Amino acid sequence: TTFLPPLFADWFAARGWRLRSHQAEMIAAQQAGRHALLVAATGAGKTLAGFLPSLIALTELRHAQGASESAELRVLYISPLKALAHDVARNLLRPIEDMALPIRVETRTGDTSGDKRARQRSHPPDILLTTPESLSLLLSYEDAPFFFAGLDTVVIDEVHAFGTGKRGALLQLGLARLQAIR
Repeated sequence: TTFLPPLFADWFAARGWRLRSHQAEMIAAQQAGRHALLVAATGAGKTLAGFLPSLIALTELRHAQGASESAELRVLYISPLKALAHDVARNLLRPIEDMALPIRVETRTGDTSGDKRARQRSHPPDILLTTPESLSLLLSYEDAPFFFAGLDTVVIDEVHAFGTGKRGALLQLGLARLQAIR
């Protein structure tokens, strides 16, 4: 069985929820350093399952470091649609705010202001929600190896939407580049 830290267990209990098997499997996979593919029905808690392992790991890291904030990007979420990235940000912020987790989440799409993009590069959020196009731009910067140095998790949502088209090829190139610079 997967151990759910008390803060997270209490958050689940306060909502009358229990950890679902696919959520526990995602936690176990990350703790074992394994890749995972999640396929679950709508309303089954996929977003939470995809991010719960990272929320736990980031919270434990902050506790161990005694720090309230990071200066490293740890989790990269890639969505086929910028609107989906913004929706996921709203859904992800709920548990972060409810549990007062010391985790910063931001989105980066074609609509992101120049000031915010510059700040993100100099002071990355813990979790960045983006699209393949914005990832490609981030990877083109000279400081990309520094920006992605702390990355340990990539979440790809709606992977089937990328298919074999140009955006899928762009995503593949981005992932290959990430692997090469890390």
